[in-house]
Amino acid sequence: MNSSDNEIVQSTDWDRIAAAPEFKDLMAAKKLFIVPAFIFFVAYYFLLPILVGYAPHFMATKVVGVVNLAYLFALSQFVMAWGIAALYVKAAGAFDKLAKDIIEKTGTRAAEAAEGK
Repeated sequence: MNSSDNEIVQSTDWDRIAAAPEFKDLMAAKKLFIVPAFIFFVAYYFLLPILVGYAPHFMATKVVGVVNLAYLFALSQFVMAWGIAALYVKAAGAFDKLAKDIIEKTGTRAAEAAEGK
């Protein structure tokens, strides 16, 4: 890290950034996506062993040849994980825009402080 990077780090007031309404909006937007996605993922993930344990005859139902519902459900977990990842990538674009706005405002404020405005 060179001296200009060190000056930028020292001139940034992390507590002020964390208290800014823009940062709180960013964290709220992330939480609004991440918490429900996490709950859905965990519930879906644990549904397979629960169904296999409590409804083994249902999960053993043959669908095509020797392929049963348990195999299809297990394979669907890959599709579900990739689906959540794709949704997150899409949502991350909005998160990145909010973060970029915060960085620009912080840079502007730091430059103004350095100039003594």
